[in-house]
Amino acid sequence: MTDPAPTAPPIDGAALLDEVEAFHRRFNVFPSEAAFVAVTLWDAHAHLLDCFDSTPRIAFLSPEPGSGKTRALEIVETLVPQPMTAVNASAAALFRSVSSGNGKPTILFDEIDTVFGPKAGDNEELRGFLNAGHRRTGVTYRCIGDGGQQTVQAFPSYCAVAVAGLGSLPDTIMSRAVVIRMRRRARNEHVEPFRARIHEAEGHKLRDRLVTWAEHARGFVMGAWPDMPDGVSDRPADVWEPLLAIADAVGGHWPERARAACVTLVTASRANDKGSIGVRLLTDLRDHVMVGIDRLPTVAILDRLNALDDAPWADLQGKPLDNRRLSKMLAEYMTADNEPIASRNIKTGASVLKGYYAADLHDAWARYCPPPPESPLPPLPGTENTV
Repeated sequence: MTDPAPTAPPIDGAALLDEVEAFHRRFNVFPSEAAFVAVTLWDAHAHLLDCFDSTPRIAFLSPEPGSGKTRALEIVETLVPQPMTAVNASAAALFRSVSSGNGKPTILFDEIDTVFGPKAGDNEELRGFLNAGHRRTGVTYRCIGDGGQQTVQAFPSYCAVAVAGLGSLPDTIMSRAVVIRMRRRARNEHVEPFRARIHEAEGHKLRDRLVTWAEHARGFVMGAWPDMPDGVSDRPADVWEPLLAIADAVGGHWPERARAACVTLVTASRANDKGSIGVRLLTDLRDHVMVGIDRLPTVAILDRLNALDDAPWADLQGKPLDNRRLSKMLAEYMTADNEPIASRNIKTGASVLKGYYAADLHDAWARYCPPPPESPLPPLPGTENTV
């Protein structure tokens, strides 16, 4: 009777992720410790995609070229399963690749600004693919066949996606992404030169170990419901759930580091998120125009909005915000009594002017605006309420 073949000892997941993070640090300069943690967890989650209900996109964005975005994708490419590098790829090419039956690719989309930038148009088809593929049940429907023999076919779209580009992305993609705000390296920040012929093989060895680890970790990750940090809920919780599940599965210092990174990056995304133009209007009314005031005539509201620095109101498609557009924008939101917000009469001395009451805006402020500043500025002199 022969002895059974010895089984390989299980891989220490925490130590392996430490090595993956160290590999990134050799070639990437990320803006924070939180970014290194998030990217490392994202690399690992791509090997266990079928264990999750959703997959976060990871977005390397910067205001200027030469900020290390492409290099970040190059390092990620060596660590993830079936990397598919895409530059200006069509939605049709991507969803057919994902649904080909040859295993899910990890899509690495460089120069995404050429697709969604200000001169590129909306590219609704690609945006729809990226949005649908965020969830495991996501599919893209297309008509297949010729002429009157066409049938509707569902193409699975669920796959891991990393993107890199200048500027920003559509809100629907940003809300499904972990955003890494890349910067140019400072003179005192140094990295190793990346040489594909040498370093790809090193990355592939780490990738192969991630594959082995993932097979052992599958039972710990499947169906996991990681505890979220306080204040992280809704879409940010969906984004971070797979990454925190990975951190909990490997243990060590990763659960604590992952939750600290989650809070840091979610807070940063909220600070950078100005919301829609309507939410920006509501927020500016609350934080800058009607601070400590329970009502204000429309003419005064417009004067103050159009005078705000770093605000869009003085130049909306070449014209300042006016009474008609203000009324139209606010009417899209409801009061606490479920009536459209509308101007009402305000008595000022001997005259009556149309204006807006803070009481009519409170419900919309609570539902749509980010938390107010901790120390709101007092009202400007001379803006006391007049009944």
